[in-house]
Order: sequence, then structure tokens, then C-alpha cells
Amino acid sequence: MRDQKKAEEIAVQRFQLIAPLLAEGLDVGKAKQLKEEICKTSGLSERTIRRYLSQFRSEGFPALRPKGTSTKSKAEAIPAHLLEQAILLRKEAPSRSVAQIIQILEWEGFAEQGQIKRSTLQEKLTERGYSTRQMKLYSQTGLAARRFQKRHRNQLWQSDIKYGPYLPIGPNGTNKQVYLVAIIDDATRFILHASFYPTLDSRIVEDAFRQAVQKFGVPEAVYFDNGKQYRTKWMARTCSMLGTRLVYARPFAAESKGKVEKFNRTVDSFLGEAVLEKPKTLDRLNELFQVWLTECYQNKPHSALGEKISPDSAFRSDRKALRFIDPDTLANAFLHCETRKVDKSGCISFMDQKYEVGLSFIGRKVDVVYDPSDLEELTIEYEGYSPWKARKLVIGDRAGKRPELPSHLQKHEADSSRLLKAAEKKYQERQMEQIPAVSFRTVWKEDRENV
Repeated sequence: MRDQKKAEEIAVQRFQLIAPLLAEGLDVGKAKQLKEEICKTSGLSERTIRRYLSQFRSEGFPALRPKGTSTKSKAEAIPAHLLEQAILLRKEAPSRSVAQIIQILEWEGFAEQGQIKRSTLQEKLTERGYSTRQMKLYSQTGLAARRFQKRHRNQLWQSDIKYGPYLPIGPNGTNKQVYLVAIIDDATRFILHASFYPTLDSRIVEDAFRQAVQKFGVPEAVYFDNGKQYRTKWMARTCSMLGTRLVYARPFAAESKGKVEKFNRTVDSFLGEAVLEKPKTLDRLNELFQVWLTECYQNKPHSALGEKISPDSAFRSDRKALRFIDPDTLANAFLHCETRKVDKSGCISFMDQKYEVGLSFIGRKVDVVYDPSDLEELTIEYEGYSPWKARKLVIGDRAGKRPELPSHLQKHEADSSRLLKAAEKKYQERQMEQIPAVSFRTVWKEDRENV
């Protein structure tokens, strides 16, 4: 199961590498330039990139999973001291390729010829945060932002989180801050989804993204904030399974997200009006916000689109077809997976709830596959078994009859005590060892004195 997870993570990394080459209308010259840049930053050969492209175009995302790879063998393929030397060489000159690092290690006698595989070293450097792309992220200096705009809808989405007002929705009616998640289409400035949420975590981003995809189709690329709510492995998995390129903004570069940042400033006018309305619940706040969004933004002319063109009309009049996917594929793309141990009652604790897994799995660790938006039912996976569903444990007013234990856990009837028999045998052996060779107890003098 863990090998499957690792294979899927590798497939996600491979898709994000080749994603720029999947853009529509890419000419031969631009494609060649992109391939060279990808090879330079990743340390992979052009032949490998071509192979990834061919696999994805012929069989889709599952074809990018490595076949027959062993995570354990890769982890042990590079000794710790060699990896530390490789990191040191990368830190000395971040522009060094993986092939050059391997060559230096071989020349200096740290590694045998052919001992280090380029793909393995590249993976380990990325895990430790020393890939060429990661090193470049912190070496680039600030530059003036250049304006850009995609030609068609759903070519690029942007998203950000804005801190909202305080509402009396906390414990005992205390004030609690809410947060706005907005997703905007780059070409048309149309708001695909925007809503206030009561918490600040990755779940609100996933909910907003999922609703936008359900309503308006799958985007070619997304440009997200660098915050921890967006930078999750689940978001990378989701985008890869949807066939969407995932791009993150550079840290402290708000100007790169200019369109969604400008919308957030526009929302300030709504917040000023909401203070006068004094909504008491989150639902009421969102009702007011949807009215304002429709009447005061979506259907109002936008300065970047033209004097009489609104975001709504720009999005709906675009001739580019929307790409929708079937509900099963969409649901699978947003699934999460965690590990839990089954307790002595055959249940697991998950998200502050109890779920019945089965007495046969007492003491075992199972994989829990779930949809964050629907926790009524979980999918349980365990090696050697077909996946099955687990529902919330319902505790009634009275205790019910305890279910029978499975046959392999039931008590085995015995004719006698094996412990006592074994102890008796050991006792007899001990007695035999303690009997002396000659006994003087029967040898007495006539005057009854001991000899």
C-alpha cells in the first residue's frame, strides 16, 4: 500500500514537470525551449520527458506511475554520507546539474562508477529541499511585475484567502473571525467561486476549488498563493488527476496575483456595507455576499474588459469549450488517505467520530480513504482485502448483544493445562539433579552418633 502511495506521488511530480508542454496551441519552437528548461531544472534527459509525455497522452495520469519500483531500495541506494556530499555540492553552486554532482563524487572517490543513479539522487535532493527549482526560488531577486492575461476562459485560475469580519458564531455567542476564499478566471475576471468559511485550513480551499470545478469545468492551470492552505500534497494529487497544471506564487510576491488581489480590495466595499447590516450567522453573511457579488461585480462592466463588458458576459460569450469530467473521476480526484489503528472494539477514531471497521482487524493499521466534504462513510483498505465501507458507529440507548468473535479469535478448548504439565516435567528433572550419589543418612553408630 505504501509503495502504491509512493508511486502516485512520483506520478504527480512527473505530471507537474510535463504540464507546461500540454498547453493548447504550443508551437514547435516554444515546446523545444520548454523541454530544455525542464531538463535543466529537473536533471532529466529530453528522452525521459518525451517518454512521460507519450505515456500521459496515450493512457492518462495512471501511466505516469513507476512500475516495479521499490521505495525501500531507493532509500538505501544512496548512503547518508554521499547524500550529504551531494547537498554540499548543490549548495556550493545551485546551478550544478545532478549529472555534474555525480561526476564530481565519482572523480573525488566518494562513489563508485555507476553507484549513484541520476533519478534517485534527483528524488532525494527534492525530498530534502535542494532541487534546482527549489534553490532558484530563494535566489531570485524581486523584479517589476509584467502584466499578462490569458486569451480564453479556464486557461488559468487564481485564488487567494482574505480575512473577513467577526461574527457571533463562537462558543457561547463569542465573536469569531471568518475567511473568504475566492477563485477568479484570469481571462474574464469572472468569479468562479467565492464564499466565507468559519476556519482557516486546507479544507476551505479544497471545498472552494471543488465547487468551482463542478460548476464551470476543469481549468488548464491554477495559480495559487504560497500559503500552507494551498501547498498540500492533496492539492498536487487533485490537480494531477484532473490534468491541471499547478503553479505557486513566489513568497512575498503579492503583485504576481494582481487580479485576485484587486478583487479582494473590491470586496472591502461589501464588508463596509455588511457592517451596517450586522449579519448574525455565517449563512446570512454568505447570502448577502452572493447578492452583492452578482449585482455589484459579476454583472457590472470591468475596466480591464471594456466599457460595456462584465465578467459574467465575458465568461459566457467565450467560445472555448468547458471541459467537465464524470462524477466518479471528480470524487476520486478529491479523496484523501490516512492511516488509523483498529481498537479492541473493532473501530477506528477519525475526525472525532467512531467508525466500525471489523473485529477481524483488531490491532491492525488500515488505510482510510475519504472525501473531506462527506464523512458519513469511509472506504477502508487493507493489503490482501478488497476495499470496503465503514459507517459511523451509532450508540443506542441500551447496550446491544456483543457480536461473536471471529473463529480465529475464539477460545480453544483444552483437555489439560500445558503449563502445569511442563512445570511438572521441569520439577522432576530438577529433583533428579539434586539426589546425591551417596547417602549417609542410614549409616549410624550404635551410640546413635553420626559418623
